[in-house]
Amino acid sequence: MRFDVSSTALLSRLQSISKVIASKNSLPILDSFLFNLEGNKLTMTASDSETRLVTSVDVMNAQGSGVFAVSAKILLEPLKELPEQPLTFDINDDNLEIFIHFQNGKYNFIGQKGDTYPQQKPLGQNVVSILVDAQTLLNGISRSIFATADDELRPVMNGIYFDIHPDNLTFVASDGHKLVRLRNLSVKSSEKASFILPKKPANLLKAVLAKESEMVTIKFDDNNAYINCTNFEMVCRLIEGRFPNYNSVIPQNNPHKVIIDRLSFLNALKRVSVFSNPASSLVKLQLKENQMKVSAQDIDFSTAAEELIACQFTGVELSIGFKATYLIEILNNINSTEVVVELADPSRAGLIIPAENEENEDLLMLLMPMMLND
Repeated sequence: MRFDVSSTALLSRLQSISKVIASKNSLPILDSFLFNLEGNKLTMTASDSETRLVTSVDVMNAQGSGVFAVSAKILLEPLKELPEQPLTFDINDDNLEIFIHFQNGKYNFIGQKGDTYPQQKPLGQNVVSILVDAQTLLNGISRSIFATADDELRPVMNGIYFDIHPDNLTFVASDGHKLVRLRNLSVKSSEKASFILPKKPANLLKAVLAKESEMVTIKFDDNNAYINCTNFEMVCRLIEGRFPNYNSVIPQNNPHKVIIDRLSFLNALKRVSVFSNPASSLVKLQLKENQMKVSAQDIDFSTAAEELIACQFTGVELSIGFKATYLIEILNNINSTEVVVELADPSRAGLIIPAENEENEDLLMLLMPMMLND
């Protein structure tokens, strides 16, 4: 086999799929990229046995065809240092000795047989398919992934729940303390269905989708999902199990509503939380007529801070405690200028929602309060 390929085109494709390769693999072949040459198209695969990413690059002057594997480390490290130029791959079909010729030199190493690389199982019964715009999918993953859990006892919480309805797609993530529900009304489906996308493939998709602009096809059965976009295909194992009924934990009647500038609130929290107890990261919000006092203290070190922020609030005075790190994360993942904080009482979850939703979106964030000691 022999072919020519652009060094930067090859490197950018390999880098984008290399993130799937685990540091310790059960099968040694998974430390390698799988290459498949057919005509003038070179298809490349990387996998960790749970998730695989496939992409391709156009090559020139191709001779022969076949499958071979190359250690990811051997290929990536030198390619990173090469300026843009054509590379010529020359592969001995008998012993898989590979020569890569470039402007000022050549690399030489032995490849591996591609036929030992794990094959991807096709989808089984009950396949559901939906079409999602790449940026819609990216937005849904980016704004919910921070709320996923790392819980060995409840694996269903360790991913993003895709709740598919005929007139919307809802992204949900929760770790039991915070919850994100992002409903997108532009995605339509012929049926009701759902799946839980694990955190690793979700993060890989984030990186891949940033460069995509077309529609993405998601096909899934009970165990696996195939996600196809213009330049990539991802196949991943889904988390099995039932996601909890997230709507039941969202409090409906919240008499206290605060409208506040998001950045003023966020920056005050960042400053005040420095003075909170590092173990609890507790901040106290005290609401009075059109004013919020954000305060924190660490009794062990005799440090304390408080700031006043103007807001729109009328009603009974109220104090509630939240974990500052969680509240900061939530505010970082909302884009609107102002947010609405809806509260019932100091022991019930607070809702944080954008004052103005983006087009076709309905975003809600929920945060459980912390007990105040006073």
